[in-house]
Amino acid sequence: MDRAVSINEHHANRKVSWKNNYKSVLLLAYQSLGVVYGDLATSPLYVYESTFSGRMQGHMNEDAVFGVFSIIFWTFTLIPLIKYVGIVLSADDNGEGGTFALYSLLCRHAKLSLLPNQQAADEEVSTYFMSEQPSQNTGTSALKRFLEKHKKLRTGLLIVVLLGTCMVIGDGVLTPAISVLSSASGLKARTAKLNDGEVVLLSCIILVGLFALQHFGTQKVAFMFAPIVIAWLLCISVVGIYNIVHYPSILRAFSPYYAYKFFRKTGIDGWISLGGILLSITGTEAMFADLGHFTPLSIRIAFAGFVYPCLILCYLGQAAFISKNISDITASFYDSIPDPVYWPVFVVATLAAIVGSQAVISATFSIIKQCHALGCFPRVKIVHTSRHINGQIYIPEINWILMVLCLAVTLGFRDTTVIGHAYGIAVITVMFVTTCLMSLVIVIVWRRSTLVAIGFLLFFGCIEGLYLLAAITKVPQGGWAPLVMAMIFMVVMYVWHYGTRRKYMFDLQNKVSMKWILTLGPSLGIVRVPGIGLIYTELVTGVPAIFSHFVTNLPAFHQILVFVCIKSVPVPFVPPEERYLIGRIGPRVYRMYRCIVRYGYKDVQKEDDDFENRLILSLAEFIQMEAEGSQSSSCDSLDGRMAVISTPVRSNVRMVVSDQDSSTLGTIPSSKSPTLQSLQTMYEIESPGSERRRRARFELPSSPALDPSVREELSELIEAKEAGVAYILGHSYIKARKSSSFLKKFAIDVGYSFLRKNCRGPAVALNIPHISLIEVGMIYYV
Repeated sequence: MDRAVSINEHHANRKVSWKNNYKSVLLLAYQSLGVVYGDLATSPLYVYESTFSGRMQGHMNEDAVFGVFSIIFWTFTLIPLIKYVGIVLSADDNGEGGTFALYSLLCRHAKLSLLPNQQAADEEVSTYFMSEQPSQNTGTSALKRFLEKHKKLRTGLLIVVLLGTCMVIGDGVLTPAISVLSSASGLKARTAKLNDGEVVLLSCIILVGLFALQHFGTQKVAFMFAPIVIAWLLCISVVGIYNIVHYPSILRAFSPYYAYKFFRKTGIDGWISLGGILLSITGTEAMFADLGHFTPLSIRIAFAGFVYPCLILCYLGQAAFISKNISDITASFYDSIPDPVYWPVFVVATLAAIVGSQAVISATFSIIKQCHALGCFPRVKIVHTSRHINGQIYIPEINWILMVLCLAVTLGFRDTTVIGHAYGIAVITVMFVTTCLMSLVIVIVWRRSTLVAIGFLLFFGCIEGLYLLAAITKVPQGGWAPLVMAMIFMVVMYVWHYGTRRKYMFDLQNKVSMKWILTLGPSLGIVRVPGIGLIYTELVTGVPAIFSHFVTNLPAFHQILVFVCIKSVPVPFVPPEERYLIGRIGPRVYRMYRCIVRYGYKDVQKEDDDFENRLILSLAEFIQMEAEGSQSSSCDSLDGRMAVISTPVRSNVRMVVSDQDSSTLGTIPSSKSPTLQSLQTMYEIESPGSERRRRARFELPSSPALDPSVREELSELIEAKEAGVAYILGHSYIKARKSSSFLKKFAIDVGYSFLRKNCRGPAVALNIPHISLIEVGMIYYV
């Protein structure tokens, strides 16, 4: 009897769990409609008009319309439905998608990163997931060895990833321009008084308003996104059904025979028209790029269950109308709408265009943040627009650059057909890059047969290759725009990455040897003054040359030295409890430590992080762990044992936090002179946002069980913290050697130098207080 009750309870719990999971998946599917599908859903505004432009105007007949719809249907089925929904969505990186997610997966499973700062401890991060099964596929091992052996191939892979990324940024420029201009052209269709110039002016006003509102963040209006896109998809599907009912002969166009017939009759003109048909799948990449906010199942349900049938009905209905009204093809979408519902559909179309543009702009901010995290983009200001939703960010500099470029495209081209030519190249290039990276993921990450990867690459690569070649023919007619933008962004990204890599290699080759440190003795041959010195470096092992340069010119340093490295790990997120990696440099009496702070490529450093206090608690925890001989979560390095310090820590050091005015500095014992204390007080009073600061005082409770040597070290740490913390940062000047080639000299002396001078300073990017900052100038000859 008890067993029967237990079985019933088990089935009841499973049923409740299934219902809760079912509801959450449906809720995510509903939300994804507004964030993911805005761009894809607005494509019907301009597809047929772009397709039947140029020389295709001489082939406008019923069979051509049937053929175009047949190509749209099968393309829509093969690329978004089978490739992305069926295959690509499974290649997520801990729930994250996009070009950098695929690159991150590859870098974790093979040594493809060009920056040699990986550590064994990185693989202990819980989000650093790798297949535990050893590779039994000889093709997988051979391909890995081949890529790892040749640096030029790894550089080529990075360039391909940057190309795809730059084309996504190009989408951020072209999507708002074509979507808003297409929706605004609906006014011209019913208002004869409006001319092209007035429509373009109205579009520019909407675009300026759209970009001006970006600093508020999407969370203010995000709850309206899904209803707008749902209303839009329902409107265009109902209009499509209306036209299908009136012209039912269009149902024959589902047959691929009409696609074959289309190419046979139109020849090369039909092939060139693929550049217009390509616009029907714009926004498909967003299903993968925005995966981090949803789940693969929710995106699959939303697309297959709602978006796909609605858009197919829309394109079918539009083709039905055009087949009987060939002369109305230039404004076919708005002409196919029945008069009683025209203005409501127009309003929804405008709102849907804005939603689609907003989603692409937000995605552009996100991908630039990822580039910055992996050392491929100059330092920019990143603002959190939501305290509750992770990943919603705003980048002011990029926002205004996008706005200027978007207005330039709108005012310069003034035509959705020409903008569509540019848009098509950007879209299909990103898809082709995804196909190439996916073929590597199939072999290296999924460990499938090389033949499977070749089959995937050939099948989808050939389809996308045909579209790409057709889009390239549009280069003289506007297609040059995304290529120019991509080239500029690629040069910026690669030059920044190249300069960063050369600087790191210089630090690595010129780091101070431990033998030199040990010969100096515990005092390091200098005067040790009270306080803590935080030396920022990009090295994860060894002592940077900046330290020897500093003590050589000024033979005095703080009693506690901490070498701090802010490092990006090839995972989307690093859990906060695994962020700090603490170790010791040299013997205990030297009082030298290393702190590696690890971030994922989607983590954002918040300005309100209490770094100093967390560091002190982490150091105290490490000192006690080391004394206890704890081996948990540790690894060996050249400097000594490194340990992952969980936060909040459980050390004997207690932190007492109080909210008090900056002027009450005198209550905390300090070894600073009265003049220095007065200067710091004046600085904090005058600094905006620092009127009320959180003060922390550390205490060491009396505990007989605490080892005397540990107590002494902890007491010195607390005294040093009360004396003050100084941040030592290298102010480096990178110059190419005289023997370098002209190209290298131009890249380092001109390109990298210009970017470094005009981007955010490292002190600002790391949120270092100016009153405690010491910059050490050094010239790097690379």
